[in-house]
Amino acid sequence: MIDFTGQVAVVTGAGRGLGRVYALELARRGASVVVNDLGGSMGGHGEDAAVADRVVDEIMAAGGVAVASYDSVDSPAGGDAIVRTAVDAFGRLDVVISNAGIFNAIPFDELTPEDWRRMLSVHLDGAFYLAQPAYRVMKAQRYGRFVFIASSAGMFGQHLEAHYAAAKAGIVGLANVIALEGEPHGIRANTVLPFGLSRMVTETLGDPKALEENGFFAAIRPELVAPIVVFLASRDCDFSHQNFSACAGRFARVFVGLSDGWLAPRDGDPDGDPTADDIAAHVAEVAATEPFTIPGSIYDEVFAVTRRLGVTG
Repeated sequence: MIDFTGQVAVVTGAGRGLGRVYALELARRGASVVVNDLGGSMGGHGEDAAVADRVVDEIMAAGGVAVASYDSVDSPAGGDAIVRTAVDAFGRLDVVISNAGIFNAIPFDELTPEDWRRMLSVHLDGAFYLAQPAYRVMKAQRYGRFVFIASSAGMFGQHLEAHYAAAKAGIVGLANVIALEGEPHGIRANTVLPFGLSRMVTETLGDPKALEENGFFAAIRPELVAPIVVFLASRDCDFSHQNFSACAGRFARVFVGLSDGWLAPRDGDPDGDPTADDIAAHVAEVAATEPFTIPGSIYDEVFAVTRRLGVTG
């Protein structure tokens, strides 16, 4: 059994929905949990300390250990305070589940700069503000696990969600770099792209009857996302720099592949450089998806091209 005894976990956005399920399961497996939630609306307004308190009470009633945190992730001070809560209460920090977020649906041509900035401030900026102080603690103790909650909206797109999708795609980039820099220090970072019935769905849809009649919504219980999140947060997870989709009990890797593409001939003549017309002539090769590799970093791509060019040094 995967066990977190002696470990400390921070779960942001843990007062409701998916975050609550993550916090409960980590606590059930022995983790001391910081239940962080501002208690605001799905659109990011207001606050209510009772939201986090209820989950703490639930964990403690089941024999677990937890403390509440009411700080918002959308500022450096908030991120520092969340990490400080963990260290002050339990002396260390082993796991961060970066889950806090807001959500709304706005057509792209109606999206205001304020809408854009607010979404990024909670999701992308918030992930950074939390991760950096947590990373410093993990680096000092030579161990840590980050699980960033991203979204298929960012990887594949979703109507009316340009701001949300951009923020979630940015989280994947953040996780990639933390994975690379954290590797020598025993730190792993991965992302999960979850499908789970929560306020994000119920408040957006706004039709209780449709929720009752739609079989897909019944199939995406939040509890079906927790297994992959908890595994990635555990000592048993010895890999990093990967993304996983969790949907209705189906768990699958999501990756960005790089095809071989078309390499323009090199004849040493600058006038022979490839042109847009050459791209048009070879577009099938440029756009092909096979064969492909999955680069472990930007360097893998550069080195692969230089090998094909015969360039050394």
